[in-house]
Amino acid sequence: MLNVGLQVQIILGRSRMPIAQLLKLTRGSVIELDKKIGDPVEVMINDRLVARGDLVKLPGDRLGVSLTEIVKDYVSEE
Repeated sequence: MLNVGLQVQIILGRSRMPIAQLLKLTRGSVIELDKKIGDPVEVMINDRLVARGDLVKLPGDRLGVSLTEIVKDYVSEE
């Protein structure tokens, strides 16, 4: 059970841009996101929303997430 791989993502925000602009991005480029500081971030596991939380600063210029909400299983009504 410990060898099961999971894809974990923290969604900091979203942005839309033309492909031409995307191809011009380089290391250090800044992308404006649709969320502001203080807005909750989303925690996704295997492309499924499982939690929300707040970004926290850790020692050594590292970031972490303090979980504030665990999302209940989504049940479709199909």
